[in-house]
Amino acid sequence: MTSRSPLTIYLDNAATSHPKPECVYQAVVHAMRHIGASPGRAGHRRSLEASRLLFQVREAIATLLSVPDSSRIIFTHSATEALNLALQGVLLAGDHVVTTSMEHNSLLRPLYQLRRRGVELTIVEAAGDGLVDPDAVRRAFRPTTRMLALGHVSNVCGAIQPVARLATIAREAGALFLLDAAQSAGSIPIDAAGLGVDLLAAPGHKGLLGPQGTGFLFVAEGVEIRPLLAGGTGSNSSSEEQPHILPEGFEAGTHNLPGIAGLLAGVEFVLARGVDVIGRREREHVAEVARRLAPLPGMAIHGPSFPANRSGLLSFTLAGMDASSLAFMLDQRFDIAVRAGLHCAPLAHRSLGTYPAGTVRVSPGWFTSNDEIAIFCDAVVKCIP
Repeated sequence: MTSRSPLTIYLDNAATSHPKPECVYQAVVHAMRHIGASPGRAGHRRSLEASRLLFQVREAIATLLSVPDSSRIIFTHSATEALNLALQGVLLAGDHVVTTSMEHNSLLRPLYQLRRRGVELTIVEAAGDGLVDPDAVRRAFRPTTRMLALGHVSNVCGAIQPVARLATIAREAGALFLLDAAQSAGSIPIDAAGLGVDLLAAPGHKGLLGPQGTGFLFVAEGVEIRPLLAGGTGSNSSSEEQPHILPEGFEAGTHNLPGIAGLLAGVEFVLARGVDVIGRREREHVAEVARRLAPLPGMAIHGPSFPANRSGLLSFTLAGMDASSLAFMLDQRFDIAVRAGLHCAPLAHRSLGTYPAGTVRVSPGWFTSNDEIAIFCDAVVKCIP
């Protein structure tokens, strides 16, 4: 068996960002080697240091989201877990939820589960460019609508939804607004308090540049939520019932302290560079890909045509070429990592007209260079028969 060299060009940051800043790797190792203890489980100095670390991360995330109370940040192991907590911890049989066809399965599948338990669900169809019409969302509301739940940015085509208008629609209807920020946290500024976001879920391992196995849920003041897990919390130990105290009552079990330490380093890196700066660089890379690939015969770039409506990822198809085959060729022949297929969002591909074959998705990151974008575009041309 011959060994292959590591990937030289990584363009799959919408799945997981790579590489991480050096400070992230160092923070993970430091937490494992020099802290080691669990937060909130003892009074010795290592446990207290672990607790201080958790507080620092909550404060950094609160700064990132412009929310005043960092205790409203609940750590999870992924955005998927955060979305499940937001949905299953709030909704009851008879409640009505409005969502869209552009959602990832991490939001849709919990909703499908809840629908089987009596929660009513309306899925608003997006336009062919992946954008959702706020008026169509408004028309989907009912007197029983409890929540509007949707993604800030499509993980398939990068469409940036008009969340300010959508949040207003939810607020005027007296419904909760749940925002899936998996593709926007770290690259698009989010003023959660100013927007009126009630619940916000995000992963640590994408735009926030932290390790896998990290994520969080923000719960606004006044939102009542039930824990998903019951177990040790380090506080209220004498109670037979799981405490509903934020955040400890929603973080049963041992924290992923090394991952959370890495997340702190990632968030601090993002804050130091500036979310606007990071997002602009990613969008510039995507604009260059579009400029170079759009003229190719049979090339179709999917998503919003107006650049301001698209984030730093792009999906395309090439007539006569299977998307997965093209991605395989880029990997095997050029050591370029992209993602092809349905991207865990089959309804989104139906809206875009790319179901069932899917698309090739390109998602640059902070560490992507202009030269790498040029090499990728040249490689696509070389793959065309």
